Amino acid sequence: MSDGSTTQYPFHQPQQPPLPPQREPRRRRTGLAAAVVATSLLVGGGAGLGGAAAWDAFHDEPASAARADGLSTSTIANQTQSPAADGSVESVAQKVLPSVVKIDVTGQEGSASGSGIILTDDGTILTNNHVVELAENGGTLSVSFADGSSADAEILGTDPLTDTAVIRATGVAGLTAATIGKSANLGVGEGVVAIGSPFGLDATVTSGIVSALDRPVNVGSDDEGNSTTYPAIQTDAAINPGNSGGPLVDMSGAVVGINSSIRTAASQSADGAQSGSIGLGFAIPIDEVMPIVDQMAAGETPTHARLGIRVADDEAGAMVSEVSDGSTAAEAGIESGDVITAVDGQRITGGDSLVATIRSYRPGDTVTVTWTRGGESQEASVTLDSDATTG
Repeated sequence: MSDGSTTQYPFHQPQQPPLPPQREPRRRRTGLAAAVVATSLLVGGGAGLGGAAAWDAFHDEPASAARADGLSTSTIANQTQSPAADGSVESVAQKVLPSVVKIDVTGQEGSASGSGIILTDDGTILTNNHVVELAENGGTLSVSFADGSSADAEILGTDPLTDTAVIRATGVAGLTAATIGKSANLGVGEGVVAIGSPFGLDATVTSGIVSALDRPVNVGSDDEGNSTTYPAIQTDAAINPGNSGGPLVDMSGAVVGINSSIRTAASQSADGAQSGSIGLGFAIPIDEVMPIVDQMAAGETPTHARLGIRVADDEAGAMVSEVSDGSTAAEAGIESGDVITAVDGQRITGGDSLVATIRSYRPGDTVTVTWTRGGESQEASVTLDSDATTG
């Protein structure tokens, strides 16, 4: 990007002061065959570190510190808290915090941390793939709960194409499962709350609004060129390194998204630390990924909808560069050189836009695809393929 900005995964490699920040090496991801593949518009990168100065700034004052009015901090803390008003950020926090965990990960390449969402009372937890991938080859996972307890965890399934993963905390019971909402009901300008462990500071609550919907976000690709792209919920609620995998919730406290990536003014600061929030955070819509989450929780391989084409950016939409033999696109008459301009009436603005849109459907769904060829518009109803049928 000409302005040096980038979209990054906001997970965090812990450090303790006064050690200086160190940059974590970037890692590539492998995954299943993509529905469609596009040139990366927004660059995904490895997480950096919060500096010691930032850590110190978030520490509480010593217990002996006194307020200007002479009241001690302990006197203030012991006062009765007023009931939270329904629909307030405070009431949302009280409801959701018990369902959010901090995840610590260790592996051959180092250590990292992120956040997670409790799905069942016996320890099934939803998070990002990029949070847990460090532990996939012999690493370890540890989950910290709101009550201060912790437990080891194991990976049940990962899906690099949607950047989601499901893990299970072992030997636990009676946990508070989150309420799953409907991201389809969100409106631009609606209030939302993000909860997680930015820079390792667990149980942190930030609030804001939905800034945009169906924002195509591409955070990189795997060794096969398959892109991690999704139709994101954009929010100005502060999301920082460590928030990854935590919930974005509506004002009823229902989970509508998974905090996953952030836009920064520069990829790294001069000392190698990752930049913080500038009010451009992105969450994976919960509606699109719950079928995949259910597959992973059941130990199944996640499946994705596909048209069977490769695409690149075009000023009018997504230009088809390759059509797979026998695919639903081929059967519909789509050819190399065609420019796809809409899916079910939703405008397609480029390669990432098409990838994100197709990812919002499931295999077997029927959609109407509109494309142009030689300046003439064409349209066909197609039934989306599944990547489960590919090698």
